[in-house]
Amino acid sequence: MFGVCYYPEHWPQSQWDQDAAMMAELGLTYVRIGEFAWSRLEPNPGEYNFDWLDAAIASLTHAGLKVVMGTPTATPPKWLIDQYPEILPVDPDTGRTRGFGSRRHYDFSSADYLRESLRITEALAKRYGNHEGVFGWQTDNELCCHDTALSGSALARDAFQDWCQQHYTSIDKLNNDWGNVFWSMEYRDFSEIELPIAAVTETSPAHRLAYRHFSSDQVINYHNPMVEMIRAHAPDKFITHNFIPMNETAVDNFALAAPLDFTSYDNYPLGRTDLLMTGAPEQQLRRYMRTGHPDFATYYHDQTRGLLNRGFWVMEQQPGPVNWANNNPRPAPGMIRFWTLEAFAHGADCVCYFRWRQAPFAQEQMHAGLLRPDNSKTEAWPEAEQAMAEVAALDIGNQPLQPASVAIITGAEGLWVSDIEKQGEAYEFNQVQLSYYSALRELGVNIDFISVDSDFTVYALIIAPSLPIVDQAFVDKCKASSAQFIFGPRAGAKTSEFGYPAILPPGLLQQLIPIRILSVETLRADCMEGLSWNKQQYQSGSWCEQIDAGESEILVRYDNGEPAVVRQDRTTYIGTLTNREFLLDFFQQYCQQANIQTYRFGTDIRVCQRGDLMFAFNYSDQPQELPLDSDASLMLGSTHIEPHGIAVWRPSGS
Repeated sequence: MFGVCYYPEHWPQSQWDQDAAMMAELGLTYVRIGEFAWSRLEPNPGEYNFDWLDAAIASLTHAGLKVVMGTPTATPPKWLIDQYPEILPVDPDTGRTRGFGSRRHYDFSSADYLRESLRITEALAKRYGNHEGVFGWQTDNELCCHDTALSGSALARDAFQDWCQQHYTSIDKLNNDWGNVFWSMEYRDFSEIELPIAAVTETSPAHRLAYRHFSSDQVINYHNPMVEMIRAHAPDKFITHNFIPMNETAVDNFALAAPLDFTSYDNYPLGRTDLLMTGAPEQQLRRYMRTGHPDFATYYHDQTRGLLNRGFWVMEQQPGPVNWANNNPRPAPGMIRFWTLEAFAHGADCVCYFRWRQAPFAQEQMHAGLLRPDNSKTEAWPEAEQAMAEVAALDIGNQPLQPASVAIITGAEGLWVSDIEKQGEAYEFNQVQLSYYSALRELGVNIDFISVDSDFTVYALIIAPSLPIVDQAFVDKCKASSAQFIFGPRAGAKTSEFGYPAILPPGLLQQLIPIRILSVETLRADCMEGLSWNKQQYQSGSWCEQIDAGESEILVRYDNGEPAVVRQDRTTYIGTLTNREFLLDFFQQYCQQANIQTYRFGTDIRVCQRGDLMFAFNYSDQPQELPLDSDASLMLGSTHIEPHGIAVWRPSGS
């Protein structure tokens, strides 16, 4: 299935029928509308204007299109802010109130805004909940985008005090759990607790972790009633949300996704490549400047699919240059088709292009669409046509999503710990996790992202790149599983209240691998040391742990002879950050031992499987050869993959 994001309020009504006819002609099925239209839906308090939306839906449905209705809560109108100015959030870094004039200008701790959000949602749901042309709903838009999960407002402070009282029951327990005797930080009452912001130097890490948990809970407590309101009036329609990455929202996306029918993701490979590769050498960035890094899009596809362990939508697919990265190049020819098929290969059920037509005004006028402002078709149009034809011919939508053999454990708590206590400038949660993922992807391994609460029994190999806090229930699940486990550095390094385990890290994981981490050093990038494994030398990273291996097997040593990677039974512990070459060789060996098929076709070739179809994507600007078995059945392309080309085949025996 395919769709597009459309803003009828931006265009004359006389144009709507023609737009709808062109959408149908292109082969689109779904059209998302309404998510930024509050001021048109309710121009004055309590004065609703649905006539234009009725007409827009009529134009779309008359052309045979299906509508996805967005709640307009990402953009509260000016009159609402004037009526309730406390809705505006406060920047936790500067202490300044964020003003009206953009989007996402609301505080998740505002009871007024929750009430008003539910009011406009109910009005929409009552009117369109049973509308035959409205097939589904999207809540809000990119929750917590633009660093909006945290607020430094008085409302947030008061709500945080209540949250602390509920979680700790007594101020003495809170003081003890947070270690507030340190630096004379003890509180006499919950009403004394401030937000851990704007201090002279570091605030308590336990205090900051609690603030992150609280802020994530506030987002979920805002979102869940909206889902319930839609369900009450549209019980037979799907509900989704267009997520952005957890490392950007700083929110527990697993919890946020729980009440939804499926998850969606907004995919902008070039924008994310520009941001994530800021500071990379020129030649390294230039290689992927117009294609996106081979692992960035799928890294987030796989995470989005893993939130509910089912098919997902790409609600926004980049069609050309965007307007929000540091630099915004055009995609290389063929990449719109490329990214579309890649999304389906990784579990997408629908891809929607953003946007239908480039806006000639306001903040996003430099953001491309399928059409230019003069209604001419962009380069993305024929590529979208080609992708639609190929997806239909391959019948990808009917290919099942089977669990992968390899899983990566992820979660917001590891991200929060990394942000709060870096210890070294080079340790960053997302980069650590991405390096593990990239190595597995380069080996052609399908990967599921899971939480600590997921089912472990379906996986042969489970990897936790950054899991600093674990509980006994998690350890017990590991014991009960037959999987091989690989833990990255910092695993089990903190208690639930961000303390140092009295038994030393890896804390409770000592039940799986009886080692102790005696100390940690972090090194400058130009001062890193080496590793020895299998008679080969590799580069160690900026994070190096001193391991007391006890009776565990030493697999890898630092250049000074001390253990760097150790194993006990089914559990392996990596005590250092490493380079790409080590992870490739190390994970390949573990995959082979677990009878997991690997494909090492080259640095810029990525392989994945959906159902009985194998996909190969060539991110290189050079042709590549695929060494397929002679009885493999090619479905698309050839074994000679053109630059930025795709091959699809059924392996022998399928």
